Amino acid sequence: MSTTTPTAPASAPADDRVANRSALSLFMSMPAVGALIGLVVLVALFMVSAEAFRNISNVGTILYAAATIGIMAIFVALLMIGGEFDLSTGVAVTFSGLAAAHLSWYFGMNVWLGVFLALLLSLSVGAFNGWLLHKTGLPSFLVTLGSFFVLQGVNLAVTRIVTGGVSSNTISDMDGWDSAQTVFASSFSIGPVQIQTVVIYWIVLTVIVSWVLLRTRVGNWILASGGDAAAARAVGVPVTATKIGLFMGTGFGAWLVGMHMLFNYNNVQSGQGLGNEFIYIIAAVIGGCLLTGGYGSIVGASIGALIYGMTNLGISYAGWDVDWLKTFLGVMLIGATLVNMYVKKKADAS
Repeated sequence: MSTTTPTAPASAPADDRVANRSALSLFMSMPAVGALIGLVVLVALFMVSAEAFRNISNVGTILYAAATIGIMAIFVALLMIGGEFDLSTGVAVTFSGLAAAHLSWYFGMNVWLGVFLALLLSLSVGAFNGWLLHKTGLPSFLVTLGSFFVLQGVNLAVTRIVTGGVSSNTISDMDGWDSAQTVFASSFSIGPVQIQTVVIYWIVLTVIVSWVLLRTRVGNWILASGGDAAAARAVGVPVTATKIGLFMGTGFGAWLVGMHMLFNYNNVQSGQGLGNEFIYIIAAVIGGCLLTGGYGSIVGASIGALIYGMTNLGISYAGWDVDWLKTFLGVMLIGATLVNMYVKKKADAS
């Protein structure tokens, strides 16, 4: 009687989706890889060419310049990942600071009440942008461009009505000023380095917003809404609420930076903020955000803001002509866009 030995089934081909990837491959697929490489190159360049850049006491100055851009850049990046733009962010910062100053001074109220009302107004502007985008179906470029001009006009006109000039009145002698200044515009020292509280807010918000994007259901909604809004709606993603929330996020960022401006400089100029919206977008794009939405990095946006702060001060420290700063930013924007597209293709292929 013969016996038959069972033949082992042929092994199934390995699934490349679960294959181990090298550390280099993982690094090169990160949305922020271009910003990280650019940061290292800039540090090396300014360390060699600018003696003042090597002074440890200047670290606080560089971080401060980055933080005032970075707080807005992370919310702009989150909005871009959700597939939308906000061109009103620059003047929205000024609007928030002026609102707190004018309301506190004109009505003689506690400064903290003015701060709270300014927060409500900033969130309302963001919510209105998101609502109008949903109701009209217009591109966010047009909706927020309209908001840009509305807020710019309000900043100038209301300031002239309330103060008769182009800047807010001093409110440093009003109730609540000292405590509000401690919260929004105080500083402390770590050795020779002076750190502004706005730097701490920037770092903390970067961590929190990154966690929301990468580890929560809301983050999945944001990525899905930016990648394909129609498909996202089909699987139950609340696209409209998500995008309204993202616009309110930029409103919150504008409020926080606006409060710092007010309590750090004691007044707000009505013409401030023009052009900063493009710097926020540049920082986000340098950090890995695509203009098409659905892809990007919050940490990368913060690195993009750090690159701006380093460049802004590094050019001065090196004794170079500061007129070249905007040219440098334009080159960085184009270069970052090309790098981001390449990284996205490599990541999709992997």
